[in-house]
Amino acid sequence: MSAPDSTERAMLPLRFEGVGLDRNGRTLLHDLTFEISAGGVTVILGPNGAGKSLTLRLAHGLLGPTRGQVAWECPTEAARRDSALLFQHPVLLRRSARANVGYALALRGVPRARRTSLAQTALAAMGLSAVADQPAQRLSGGERQRLALARAQALSPRVLFLDEPASALDPAATEVLEAAILSLRDSGTKVILTTHDLAQARRMADDILLLHRGRLIERSPAAAFFTAPATETAQQFLDRRLSS
Repeated sequence: MSAPDSTERAMLPLRFEGVGLDRNGRTLLHDLTFEISAGGVTVILGPNGAGKSLTLRLAHGLLGPTRGQVAWECPTEAARRDSALLFQHPVLLRRSARANVGYALALRGVPRARRTSLAQTALAAMGLSAVADQPAQRLSGGERQRLALARAQALSPRVLFLDEPASALDPAATEVLEAAILSLRDSGTKVILTTHDLAQARRMADDILLLHRGRLIERSPAAAFFTAPATETAQQFLDRRLSS
């Protein structure tokens, strides 16, 4: 799979400017202001209920903010076309693993003659060649997540959003999935993922955004965050003393 071309620089940074989100009379996100640049893995970290998934959905455009704005460097329509979002529990079609990838390519308008080779390449990259003809619904949890990742990879997204991608997986499946995600990062795809798992964040992150109760508490490179957090709230989270 070819790496995203240099036009990725025109897509990022992604900016949150005073973003707030209200639902049913409650403020769920408060005045989020930050910037996500190209390259590496950005991890949105925080305890359950911190607002991580909401922030990810706002970034991808599935939700609109109540206040403020979410702005790409490029037109929003182009950003949505060149990005992909994987949910914690992926929705897969009742057809083979290969056909799941092929269907996504068909929706994107890829000519039929190219779909098979692109699907095979994406499945091989995720270690799924042996199950390419098996029904997606019969795959294990880890295989299903990797299939969803293969489906996204086949579309060559410049930005990949992942919402708690390994929360339901065992350690062995998590290790395989993380390796696949890091391979995408190394190919040039910007990865933005949410997790409450400190160990996973340590393994994956190049930079950290820590959320708590809908507020951005800290933003820093991962190495600085884990060795010398700038806020007491961040230290409490690292010490596993921070409540939801």
